[in-house]
Amino acid sequence: MILAAIAFGIAGCGGDSGDEGADKPPPPANPEDFPKAGGRTLAQLEQELGGEGPVLAPSVSQFKPGENRFGFGLFDRSRAQIADAPAAIYVAPVGGGKARGPFVARYESLAVKAQFQSRSVSSDPEAAKSLYVADLPFGKAGRYDVLGVVRLDGRLVAAGNAAGPVQVMERSRVPDVGDRAPKVNTPTKAQAGGDIESIDTRQPPSSMHEENFADVVGKKPVVLLFATPALCQSRVCGPVVDIAEQVKAERGPEAEFIHQEIFVDNEVDKGFRPQVLRWRLPTEPWAFAIDANGRVAARLEGAFSAEELDQAVDAAVKKG
Repeated sequence: MILAAIAFGIAGCGGDSGDEGADKPPPPANPEDFPKAGGRTLAQLEQELGGEGPVLAPSVSQFKPGENRFGFGLFDRSRAQIADAPAAIYVAPVGGGKARGPFVARYESLAVKAQFQSRSVSSDPEAAKSLYVADLPFGKAGRYDVLGVVRLDGRLVAAGNAAGPVQVMERSRVPDVGDRAPKVNTPTKAQAGGDIESIDTRQPPSSMHEENFADVVGKKPVVLLFATPALCQSRVCGPVVDIAEQVKAERGPEAEFIHQEIFVDNEVDKGFRPQVLRWRLPTEPWAFAIDANGRVAARLEGAFSAEELDQAVDAAVKKG
């Protein structure tokens, strides 16, 4: 099992903290603004566009047949994040199959209100501030190439995928929507005996350690967040824990919010906590919204916005 940085470890982005300093969103991406695949391969599309475009860095690794949330960042050749350009994604089977697309990407901000931003994020110049998300349909299991197309300075350029082909599996090892949530014990503030830093690397620690997951799952909706703000390789754990704090402040009466750290004793060399192994997580962070019947109603891998987490809570509350 590898807990690796899928994206955003390449670079952070500038901008002030809080809502007022959030990156300015790009103009909306429309399908008609991008070339039709028209039976061409990705190589042909890339050749026609020409030039050295930005690098596309996915923040997700788990794909299955059907529609998939594809989160990604865009970075220029100087490793600076691009967050103000319309973008679309094209996919094709590995080996030169016909491309499908364009699948336009939407902009998602990782900004939170000032009172919810942690020192973990405000003191980290490389913490991610935004991401793109596209909905990609895969017809069947297999390996697929992914190509981004971005409008920069009035022209379309190709964005190569830094992670290489994606693997679409018939069945994910990670608990999926409809699966029963694995019942695990999560450490609580009371169990920590005042040493909250032992179970939370955020500064200050999050407020999501009041209940043990095993005690509440199947009884009420739960949001279970796996993230390690201080040790995150992808530089998005801090921002998504802040996002969960903001959504909890608004939706706390509807669902229990629980934050679970990744590494034993918060030391990378000691390996993964048993909760992470039980949920079979190959990357971090992950957020799961679980309904009152104890089944996964929504899951989010990698970076996600407050709006996306809010929608996940909606799924858990409605199903509960």
